Amino acid sequence: MNQSNLSLPFGCILRKATYGDQWSIRLLVFSAKLDPTQLDWQQFWVIECDQNLVACGQLRNFSGAQELGSLVVASAWRGRGLGTLLTQHLINTATQPLYLECLGERLAQFYSRFDFVPISFEDLPQFPRTKGLSPLKGKFRFSQLAKRLLRVPVVFMEYRGQTNS
Repeated sequence: MNQSNLSLPFGCILRKATYGDQWSIRLLVFSAKLDPTQLDWQQFWVIECDQNLVACGQLRNFSGAQELGSLVVASAWRGRGLGTLLTQHLINTATQPLYLECLGERLAQFYSRFDFVPISFEDLPQFPRTKGLSPLKGKFRFSQLAKRLLRVPVVFMEYRGQTNS
């Protein structure tokens, strides 16, 4: 998907997160009812508008893979292309095979515009544990359990477009 025609609204910047952003990131993630664990501000990119953090997303590093996660746009800023712009930036920044998990068909359709395709839990990579990084499949195991037992509409997706690695 070509996002070159998208630009940030006036007064907004896309930048790496800083130490001072960690509580704003947490508040955004909590407001979206996303998984509040594994929020490492050093892995985040943020969009700041008029000196307020209005969007965030991170690339979590695993052994042999990365996860696009914790992507949130503040409700007052939705519908302006910020999520699209941030998603494309994270894809362009990824250096390893890229995966994500999302809730529901609407989000799965959003990510499919970026060449993410649904895959089964069984098709997730099972890389060995190295350098203290756990396998991606281990991180998604809880979601798979919730999907099976509680019928939570989790969709696992793999990026199949061109990477910059």
